[in-house]
Order: sequence, then C-alpha cells, then structure tokens
Amino acid sequence: MTDAAISANRLELLQIANAVAAEKQIDKMVVLGAMSDAIQKAASARYGIENNIEVSIDPITGETVIRRLLEVSSEIENDSQQITLAEAHKRNPEAQYGDILAEVLPPIEFGRIAAQSAKQVIMQRVRDAERERMYDEYKDRVGEIVHGVVKRVEYGNVIVDLGRGEAIIRRDEALPRENLRNGDRVRAYVYDVNNEQKGPQIFLSRTRPEFMTKLFSQEVPEIFDGVIEIKSVARDPGSRAKIAVISSDSSIDPVGACVGMRGARVQAVVNELGGEKIDIVPWTEDLASFIVNALAPAEVAKVLMDEELDRIEVVVPDHQLSLAIGRRGQNVRLATQLTGWNIEILTEEQESERHQAEFKIITDRFTAALDVDETISQLLATEGFTTLEEVAYVAPEEVSAIEGFDDDTAAEIQQRAAEFLEKRQAELEARCGELGIEVDLIGITGMTTEMLVRLGEDGIVSVDDFAGCASDDLVGWVEKVKGEVVREKGYFDGLNVARVDAEAMIIEARVKAGWIEAEREVEAVSDDTGDHTNDAAEEEA
Repeated sequence: MTDAAISANRLELLQIANAVAAEKQIDKMVVLGAMSDAIQKAASARYGIENNIEVSIDPITGETVIRRLLEVSSEIENDSQQITLAEAHKRNPEAQYGDILAEVLPPIEFGRIAAQSAKQVIMQRVRDAERERMYDEYKDRVGEIVHGVVKRVEYGNVIVDLGRGEAIIRRDEALPRENLRNGDRVRAYVYDVNNEQKGPQIFLSRTRPEFMTKLFSQEVPEIFDGVIEIKSVARDPGSRAKIAVISSDSSIDPVGACVGMRGARVQAVVNELGGEKIDIVPWTEDLASFIVNALAPAEVAKVLMDEELDRIEVVVPDHQLSLAIGRRGQNVRLATQLTGWNIEILTEEQESERHQAEFKIITDRFTAALDVDETISQLLATEGFTTLEEVAYVAPEEVSAIEGFDDDTAAEIQQRAAEFLEKRQAELEARCGELGIEVDLIGITGMTTEMLVRLGEDGIVSVDDFAGCASDDLVGWVEKVKGEVVREKGYFDGLNVARVDAEAMIIEARVKAGWIEAEREVEAVSDDTGDHTNDAAEEEA
C-alpha cells in the first residue's frame, strides 16, 4: 500500500469520526474510541484472541497503531501475554519484572465479516454514548417545559421528538379530548427522566399543576421575577382550574397581573391547555377568606372550621348551593385541592336543622341528668353550656345571671350537676375495678376515670398495653373511603382530647414501661402512629 493511500485512509477515518460525532452530537473521542475497539476486535481475530492487543488512533493525524502487550515475568504461564526478562532485554535493555512491553503489529485488512463486526461495535458504542449524552442533558431539566413535535401516537401514548431525543406523554398525562397528530408541535412539562437499559426515558405531562405554574411563569413577567407567587394550583385537566396567587409588592394586583390587559395573559395559557377555564383567586393567610375566594363565583354566608376533623363547613344561601358545588362537584372539589382542607357545603336551612339537632341532644342530656323541665335545659343550652362539668364548676354568678334564674335556682342546679357527676364518677371507678385497671395506668398525666373505662373495655389495662397504642387509636383519624371522607373514632372520642395531649400521654407511658428514655421528645410517636387527619385532603389534592 502506497504512502498516498495510507494518508487517504487516515484522512477518511478522521472525516468519518467527525461526521458521526457531529450528527449524533457526541464527543469525537468517543467515536475514535469505538473505532479503536472495533479494530482491536478484528486484530484479536486475526492474530489470536489469546493475545493482549491494544489499538490507538491519533486524533490529529488519524494514524492507527496495533500493539501486542507483553508483561515481563519470572514465571511464564502464557507466552502470548508474558515474556522472560532475557527476551525483554533484547528489546529494551532497561526492562524489569512487571514492565509492559509493546510490540507493534502489521496493519490488518478488513474482510467482509470483520468489517460488519467492526460496524456493529462502532454503532453500539455510538448508541450508548448518545443515550448517555441524552440522559445527562435531560436529567437536569426535570421541572422545565420543553417543545417538541409529535412523532407518532401509540395506544393513546404520544411519542414526542425533542430534536435531540424522544419523550413520551402517557395517556393519563395528556389532556382529555385533545387529539394530537403526527407533526403537531406540542409543549409539555418534564416530570421524570429514567436511565433504563433500552435508553433514557423522558416522561412529559400536560395535566400536572406544575405545567400550569410554568406556563404562567412564561406569560407573566411578575411571576418569573418572583414579585407574584403562585401559592397553589388545582386542576381538572382540560375542563377547569383554580390558582391562588399573592404579591410581595402591595402596589401590584396579583390577579390583574395574571389576567393581563384584556385577558391576554391568561388567554394564552387557556389556549395552550385546549380551552381549560382558569379561575385566578387571591391567596390570604386568613383561612376563612381564602375559602370564600376559592369557592368563587358562589357567595358564602358563613365558614365554620372543625380542626379536629380537619374539615371546613361552608354555609351558602339555598339558591347558591348548585353553584358552590359545581357541575359534578367540580367547584368544591377544586376548592378542596386548592386550600388543602375538606370542604363540606351546607345550605342555611341544613345548617339550621343540624344546629337544632345538636341543641336537642344537649337539652335532653341536661333534662335527664339534672331532673329539670325542658325549659330550664333549653335556657342553659342557649347560654352556651354544653356539658355537666361546665354547669357544676363555673362561678355561681354565671348561672344565676341567666334570665329567669335566681341565686337559689342556680345553686340547686349546680348542686344537682355536682351530685350527678359524683355518682357517675363512683360508677366509673367501680367499673375500673371490675376491668382490673392497674395503678400505674391510673397515674398517667391527664388520664381520667372515663378514659380508663374506655381503655379497659378494649382490653387496655396496663401501662405496657397503653404504651403500645398510637395517637390515632386514642383520638381517631380521617380517611377517604370510596370517595367519601370518613371519620374513624378513637378510644377517647367525644372526650375533647387533643392529638398532642394523646401523644404526650403515650410518651409518658413508654417512659414508665422502660421502652424509651425520659428525655425523648413527643415527636417519637409520630413515625409509628401516622397522623391521618390530612390524608383525605392530600389524596383529594
């Protein structure tokens, strides 16, 4: 082979490497490394796979050198890879044991099979490098919006060509009733990138709340600059959405800025989402006000918060009920997602009926326990008394101040309440004895006789038994069953025991039982108890 032919081959090799690197957008050295591996494989087949062959390609000149590597060894076990010190000195007088000598081998001619094998090696290495480059590029773009062209649609899943790779919009991440076709340009949110064996998988979404947040950030400069913050987003993809915004600059109206002149900004987002209607509401720390804003356009008459059940009860005028709930419950569902609270809608009539039912329960309790007529019980309930303890132990003047009561009447009512409580206490103590409640359990701080009876009737009679309880066991929890929020009762249900107090009692029991040291914090029960009071709201959101 002439020098001119050799130079041409070298030049052609470099040109191929440069072209492949440019087309696949990978480093040229990766391509040259793949070519070296291919030549090394062909050389091993030509000179024997028992030889340790190394191939190098000069990235500047394209010169290819094939070498056989020999280790200088005192004991020759493989003469194809080892050489004696005497033989090594013939080639390099300064050679020592452990040195590696390189013997240059003649160039090889590629036959059809060798060329095909070399091509496969190069293509595989290039594909691997391309996948690695693609993964490295997109793994840091999770949380961004990307643009692409629909390449194909497979069983509802949309394959998107991003130019330097492919991504997928799965059926459940695509907008309902959106008909994407081959060649359509599409924007989507990158929510995950996995480096799988078949290559990096880039997952896109057009339904996630974060996609709407990013779209508004692109359309509203104040959001991009951080002057306006999107506090929460709730979406019924393709149909309706609500976003809550707040401005750190009192001179800027966050809702107006998001809507834009003649609605231009919000309309751009609506168009991108296929006509999805968007309600923009101001966020406020005042939960009641935020609930009212979230339920717009419905008018709200009253907001009642039940922290124990992690629930908000909203009272609306009768004619506003359907508007507050929305079609198929959409409005109240989105408001629940937006605020993070379970919202129950009541009409004024329903709220009045429930209030009357609760009022009757209290008056019946007073009538039976105090042996008084219904009128006196109603007067007590009207003044805000709900328990016999309140009646028995408040200052006498608070009872005598009730219209129609005098000092003697008040004293008699309080005496009857105290006697009833004493009698009930004696009955509860007797019941504790029957249940075999142990003394150490009685000594837990905050433990009442009624609590002890509740525990004993469920087989919890010792400190060890109580130490194994969770706070949910004591005060109950909220969970979602078949779309309905259900309140599960605990042992102390109706005794007005806060969760933090229940956790403190459990910790004290565990210290007494020797399970933990006294200095452990109350949070020690959090991991194994699990506070389920927010589960329903989180699942809804």
